[in-house]
Amino acid sequence: MPTLLTLDTARRDDGELMLVAAGEIDLSNIDHFVQALTSASGQAGGGGPLTVDLSGVEYLDSAAINALFTHANHIHLIAHPILMPILTISGLTELVAVDPAPSEA
Repeated sequence: MPTLLTLDTARRDDGELMLVAAGEIDLSNIDHFVQALTSASGQAGGGGPLTVDLSGVEYLDSAAINALFTHANHIHLIAHPILMPILTISGLTELVAVDPAPSEA
């Protein structure tokens, strides 16, 4: 049974495309995530990195980390604070600009 994951695209205030994810990203839904990431990267064009908003994601498995590494040259991440240690330990923060999402009050 796939884990709940919602994916949507939106335009930031500056008009750039952003992929917004919420839920958990794991092996059960990685194909859906990779497809959305690839599609959004193509739509974003060459104007700059695609922003991937993971502020609504509280769990990533190794398949998700691998997908992010595959797109590392073309993305900017906004990550839920709970994801920051895994993004750092994996080395992804060395390749990708990662901003922590604001903590909820």
